[in-house]
Amino acid sequence: MDIKITTLAGKDAGKASLSDEIFGLDPRDDLLQRVVRWQLAKKQQGTHKTKGRSEIARTGAKMYRQKGTGRARHSSARVPQFRGGGRAHGPVVRSHEHDLPKKVRVLGLKHALSAKAKASNLIVIDDLALPEAKTKALIASFQKLGLDNALMIGGAEIDANFKRAASNIPNIDVLPIQGINVYDILRRGTLVLSKSAIEALEERFK
Repeated sequence: MDIKITTLAGKDAGKASLSDEIFGLDPRDDLLQRVVRWQLAKKQQGTHKTKGRSEIARTGAKMYRQKGTGRARHSSARVPQFRGGGRAHGPVVRSHEHDLPKKVRVLGLKHALSAKAKASNLIVIDDLALPEAKTKALIASFQKLGLDNALMIGGAEIDANFKRAASNIPNIDVLPIQGINVYDILRRGTLVLSKSAIEALEERFK
């Protein structure tokens, strides 16, 4: 499939040919959901923790004698049924990460790219670079291109001026090609790829 290439100023810069194996698939929601769930699970800290009865700083002595009081039998005051006691079966520090086959991860990325292309939310820009790190000038360029919520993927190295200017704009994310991922593609409205990003993607999936 062919797509028009523009400059940051909104001018025509020719056409690019996109591989149908990467950008022309019929997107599958189940694949995208699996990959996003895998990404978010890896991202989750898992530092949730409550104290069990063995961790409570409270006396372990028997509360009162076993017989003759007319009350229920109890030993330690650290047990869960008493206020100030430990939590029964509470959360513990753990990793939420789970495995996902590499083939599924690769296919998920292709389907995310295809979903943006199919929805006409894919823009190709010849080069993500600025002569000066001016946020105001970059916002004006984005307005010409109709970008207010976008993920921008550059080559292996992001131009320092562009990255610095874009960092002050809300709802705009900038990543090098190594950082491209399904979650960030789907969470932003428009996907913006540079020519070098397309070349790197086609080389990666060759």
